[in-house]
Amino acid sequence: MTTPTGVQVHLEAGGVHAQISQVGASLRHLVVGGTTVVPPYPDDRPAPACAGVVLVPWPNRIRDGIWADGEEIRALAITEPKLNNAIHGLLRYTAYEIAEQDDATVLLRANVVPQIGYPYLLETSVRYTLDASGVTAEHTIVNRSQGAAPVALGTHPFLTISGADPKQLLLRIPAETFFETDDRLLPIGESPVSGGTDLRTPRRLADVQLDTGFATLRREADGRVHSTLSAPDGRTVTLWQGPGLDYLQAYTNTSYPGQDLVVALEPMSAPAEAFNSGRGLRRLAPGEAWTAQWGVTLAV
Repeated sequence: MTTPTGVQVHLEAGGVHAQISQVGASLRHLVVGGTTVVPPYPDDRPAPACAGVVLVPWPNRIRDGIWADGEEIRALAITEPKLNNAIHGLLRYTAYEIAEQDDATVLLRANVVPQIGYPYLLETSVRYTLDASGVTAEHTIVNRSQGAAPVALGTHPFLTISGADPKQLLLRIPAETFFETDDRLLPIGESPVSGGTDLRTPRRLADVQLDTGFATLRREADGRVHSTLSAPDGRTVTLWQGPGLDYLQAYTNTSYPGQDLVVALEPMSAPAEAFNSGRGLRRLAPGEAWTAQWGVTLAV
């Protein structure tokens, strides 16, 4: 390993280019037809703000790292010391095995091993595949423990549209509800979207400030949730979520390297605090596998 994010995998197909980092199995850069839709960051830097990283076996936060596993109370390592939370799972800093690769696809694998606060063994993988409009990511989790394992997953791609003023980009999220949070960004309630959280009608990125979890997402006829980022010239980036990914975290960022303003649209199978609330949490039986898909496309 010669960079903080390990081996860099470059995929190319039909005018689409992607860079995948070994550490965190991160979608680091995506260009579709000459338009950058996932902004890169310097190769000698770790992923800023968890950019592109796979979040497993939970996305977002667990309060104080404490959760009830049946009759057992478990304590995870505190990985967000400022807010005293366990955040974004256990593989964020793991160098995945690059198991398969060709010009247009790569399969990365990593195990979650039993450890402090999570006594389960999981096999995980993510396959990135390019097509003419963008990229599809397919995640698989297999429980190799002797008992049922609680699991959730998410990922953290940042989006933009190169050549457009990011402040003028229009963000649309088809969510009916959002999670109210406390000063530690942990959920304390769920309410209908309104004002700055109602993105069912597109709003300029300049007019919103988000670190917000959304639920009650509307699916289209294809069974997917479609959130969009559109430029004044009509170019539109879509972040789609397949079945099982029923939540979305949106996070606007003004300190991403080389970017004045970007937005992370994070597809998730469960919201923050799922290990305690049980919302969206799956318990995989021994040997059981679960697969979920999401992707990013550009339409001109």
